[in-house]
Amino acid sequence: MNCIIIDDEPLAVRLLESFVQKTPDLELLASFTDSVEGATAIKEGQADLVFLDIQMPDLDGMELARIVPPQTRIIFTTAFKEYAFESYEVRALDFLLKPIRYSKFLAAVDKAREWFNVQRSTFNIERATIFLRVDGELRQLSLDKILYVSGMKDYVMFYIDGERRPLITHMTMKAVEEMLPTELFMRVSRSYIVALQHIRKVDRNDCIYIGDEIIHVTDAYLPAFQDYIAQRMKHPNQS
Repeated sequence: MNCIIIDDEPLAVRLLESFVQKTPDLELLASFTDSVEGATAIKEGQADLVFLDIQMPDLDGMELARIVPPQTRIIFTTAFKEYAFESYEVRALDFLLKPIRYSKFLAAVDKAREWFNVQRSTFNIERATIFLRVDGELRQLSLDKILYVSGMKDYVMFYIDGERRPLITHMTMKAVEEMLPTELFMRVSRSYIVALQHIRKVDRNDCIYIGDEIIHVTDAYLPAFQDYIAQRMKHPNQS
């Protein structure tokens, strides 16, 4: 896994660099104490993993997390545990509290390795399925049939191509986001995840037309979505 480190404290950067150096399967692309320079590196999309401090001048970690490409994952590093809950709203795999011990660092890297192994496994979307518990029964659902997912408190609704009513199941949006492959699905607001292949158009107000629904991409998720659109415009045949 390729990684970058962004932290305004030089000592923290050097510690993480030493951890990366002695960890198998990790390759350090770059380190930054300047969050603006780090933002440029994030947008390039070369890193699989970003070790990211939260409290920094100019751009803080939460702001940077909003522009992380869909294929990149974050491990937050911070001295303030009150940010832990918020960190999981921006595709963070883990949250390391300073001072960071190597054992905790390794555990976070192992979690990242497992996540990428799942994402990189070869599958045919037409045959890929998930199971949902609906009305007390397990229903097998083809990924290519999902149009979008809408969240409502502790329940989510899966809208399926060709079906009039959504499938309702007891889950959180966070759990759904982790279940669905990021190369095929993207969260575009707190309440919606969309199937990228089913988007018919995007209007000038950043509204997605998909199925019979019009879904607005909210500000927090807009940079990642715009990066996806830009990449598809550059490489229209990219899967």
